[in-house]
Amino acid sequence: MIRSPRNSSRSAKQAIISMRQRHASVVTMDSFERLLWWLFAGSAGARTRSLVLFDLRDQPKNAQQLSQSLHLDYTTVRHHLRVLEANKVVLAEGDKYGRVYFVSETMESHWPTLEGILKRARGRTKEPRG
Repeated sequence: MIRSPRNSSRSAKQAIISMRQRHASVVTMDSFERLLWWLFAGSAGARTRSLVLFDLRDQPKNAQQLSQSLHLDYTTVRHHLRVLEANKVVLAEGDKYGRVYFVSETMESHWPTLEGILKRARGRTKEPRG
């Protein structure tokens, strides 16, 4: 059951109520966290996006460098970079082939949340999806 917040200062958050045998818990999830669930646990390509993001966190790179370091097809890397950039998870600087990608500040501030999502998703599935 989903309940809306009672005060406007929490309007960006949504309370999720889970009832278990004589136990109720409330978990709040902001819109960026929901986005992370979809991008990294709930859709095809989640594993590849994780690889791209973790590689960029180590060092900013362009698509070609990512393709080489991850041993992935260049067009696959470009696709996932477009998805991540459109969702404000990564930022890009430069033009065309020289575009260098960085982890966004918003993503950096939600990094522990992402790690928790990945840990929980790994426990849920037997095979990683790519």
